[in-house]
Amino acid sequence: MQAFLAYSILTNPCSRSFFPRPATRPQFLLSSVPAARTSAAATARRCGGPGRSVVTAASSSPAVVTAATDVPGTMKAWAYEEYGDASVLKLDEAVSVPAVGEDQVLVRVAAAALNPVDSKRRMGKFKATDSPLPTVPGYDMAGVVVKVGSQVKNLKEGDEVYGHISEKVLEGPKQFGSLAEYTAVEEKLVALKPKSIDFAQAAGLPLAIETAHEGLERAGFSAGKSILVLGGAGGVGTLVIQLAKQVYGASKVAATASTPKLELLKSLGADVAIDYTKENFEDMPEKYDVVFDAVGQGEKAVKVVKEGGSVVVLTGAVAPPGFRFVVTSDGSVLAKLNPYLESGKVKPVVDPKGPFPFSQVVEAFSYLETGRATGKVVISPVP
Repeated sequence: MQAFLAYSILTNPCSRSFFPRPATRPQFLLSSVPAARTSAAATARRCGGPGRSVVTAASSSPAVVTAATDVPGTMKAWAYEEYGDASVLKLDEAVSVPAVGEDQVLVRVAAAALNPVDSKRRMGKFKATDSPLPTVPGYDMAGVVVKVGSQVKNLKEGDEVYGHISEKVLEGPKQFGSLAEYTAVEEKLVALKPKSIDFAQAAGLPLAIETAHEGLERAGFSAGKSILVLGGAGGVGTLVIQLAKQVYGASKVAATASTPKLELLKSLGADVAIDYTKENFEDMPEKYDVVFDAVGQGEKAVKVVKEGGSVVVLTGAVAPPGFRFVVTSDGSVLAKLNPYLESGKVKPVVDPKGPFPFSQVVEAFSYLETGRATGKVVISPVP
């Protein structure tokens, strides 16, 4: 469980935020750029903030992050003060930049990604173990380290990193999430960003690829085994297909999707692409060593698993031999998988409607919640 950092509440005449302001302002050394926004720049000058970091990103080339010589005291962030649908999200331009713990790094966020668990959290599905309101949501991010805690050993200012910022998704997730200009995260939860992918692509990976990896590990998946992936075109499914084939050496990978997405499944390495709009996978004669259910069809999934096999269930009902788990964020897993990303054997899949600009987070959530996204819904650049 992530401990919630205590913040000192100081009087700040320039801040309209409902968040407390940290007692100290972290410093870092990177190239300086002038502030580019009139109202934001004026506010920064009045509040003593020197300049704002500028991020540009495109899916065809790596994003460039240029940072000022000082981290401002406040930042832009999406936040909500009450649980509810996407309409409770509000853009706050004066949220306090989070303080940095001894084992943490402060990251200037270049891109962030949305996950179904973000929606469930915002709707109060696990409020009993949630961090206090108000909340800046977001688990996934990619960006540049701008401050390191005293106990940080392997990262330095200027490093490009990516990661899932809350070790336990459902148990005390961070109050200051990734849908903000800055986020603080434990060093052990992030890894260096592969140079071959941009920030938007990297931001979409952490929670999904860690879920895919942990599910395969828990199922005892190994070379020569077969697997059926339900929801193969989703954020997790696209990565289960690739990891099973490229990392674990699957003998056969089958996956389900709707008609327009079948070619995507094949391009990712699926040997069999099943159109769920035309075929019922549970009626097919083939049996698999592992069924990875990312869409909530666990009761059907158990009908196509071999005796002694495993069914990984991410959502919905669980029937034996199915099991469910909650992913644990682990930067070492990302580091282990980085070579496959660097080589292109495993590819990030970003929904073609995105990346969504930072100003359209509400629209991005609404799209995610249709359940029709392909790969990951990404927010880039930030802000």
